[in-house]
Amino acid sequence: MFEKKIKDIRSMLDVKNDLSMFDSVVIKGVSIDTRKIEGGNLFVPFKGENVDGHQFVRNAIENGASAALWDINVPNPPTDLPVIVVEDPLLSLQSLANQYRHELDLKVVGITGSNGKTTTKDIVANLLSVKFRVHKTQGNYNNHIGLPLTILSLPQDSEVAVLEMGMSGFGEIELLSNISQPDAAIITNIGESHLQDLGSREGIAEAKLEIVKGLKPDGLFAYYGDEPLLEERVKELSLKQVETFGRSVDNTIYATKVEMNNQGSHFETSLAEGESFFLPVLGQHNIHNALAGMLIARKFGLSVEEMKEGLRSLKLTQMRMEMLEGKKGESIINDAYNASPTSMKAAIQLVSELEGFQTKILVLGDMLELGDQEEEFHREIGRLIDPGKVQHVFTFGPLAAFIGKGARENFSPDRVHTYTDKESLTNELSQFITGDELILFKASRGMKLEEIIDGLKA
Repeated sequence: MFEKKIKDIRSMLDVKNDLSMFDSVVIKGVSIDTRKIEGGNLFVPFKGENVDGHQFVRNAIENGASAALWDINVPNPPTDLPVIVVEDPLLSLQSLANQYRHELDLKVVGITGSNGKTTTKDIVANLLSVKFRVHKTQGNYNNHIGLPLTILSLPQDSEVAVLEMGMSGFGEIELLSNISQPDAAIITNIGESHLQDLGSREGIAEAKLEIVKGLKPDGLFAYYGDEPLLEERVKELSLKQVETFGRSVDNTIYATKVEMNNQGSHFETSLAEGESFFLPVLGQHNIHNALAGMLIARKFGLSVEEMKEGLRSLKLTQMRMEMLEGKKGESIINDAYNASPTSMKAAIQLVSELEGFQTKILVLGDMLELGDQEEEFHREIGRLIDPGKVQHVFTFGPLAAFIGKGARENFSPDRVHTYTDKESLTNELSQFITGDELILFKASRGMKLEEIIDGLKA
């Protein structure tokens, strides 16, 4: 991890106070939370709407932090502590991360997209781990604070960092790209998430393409080639290495001979004809994520056999196409970490196509951040559900009720169940379960559908 003496920090940042008496103090790692301080950390305080982190600086140092940053606009910085006064602690955090990134003998892969960022991150990291010392974004540390913290936590012998880049508005991905300076970048797709902030899918495409702003001149840019909004815009960019993945044979890489079952997918690709790969993850959309990862793996020199190994041993972050077993033996797909119309449709299609189940049940919750068209997006999902392939639809939340309304256009009323109370939904759902069901749980993270799953597993 990041390790420096305060003397070194003074040469890296525009420090506004005299710290010469603390020059020999050693900083190891960075923290923004006094509850998670580890010995030697640099504590970075932020001013929030309700809480000012500067009031916890003394406590942080007493709990083991070696030093702390301090905003020059906050009065009365302690003079008896190793407090580093700067113009802006956040900008200083980002600057330290950028400088540390360049100190390491490190390659960076940046990943963004409306859906599939985390899954693709896991795939790329697992592939490259076959050959390199790889570290990746943990949890949701993918924003203007989380990404710098991820970089500063990298072991000094790291060879590859796989960094997820999230955003809610214009300029955010550009910032993350400039901080991390990726050697390769991926856009997984363009969906509908953040429409309320960006206004249109065109706006989302523009915002996601900011990932190339910090891309190394010889870096590889890989994107979902079946998305016209990306294809049109990429033609206008001066990029040396551009490759695509997707369904179409016009892509650099596409899947052939796909066979899916309850355990995952077997597939071949246009770049390795006759070679069969196994991905232990459900869904056609995740094959696309794997194809993106394979382009990166090829860029980094992995062989076909190394790619097979990297895909075969994959384990995803929880609540992403996670197959579980309920207490009666029912099969549960927990894909409840996040949702958009694009990912919701993909998950429903997967359930529709899987064989070997007498009864298929969808438990769908609100999709958030969809802007003015949110009700129609939900209603459209309901209309798309095939009553010949799905037996029951349960919805949770006020927006998901519109999924129910859309489904009732094709389903008989007794097969669509709408709820705003998790306990009632869990109780009625349990009455339908005998043990041979396949049940999909899908919603935006804020709906916490895993609480219903816990009720079925108890």
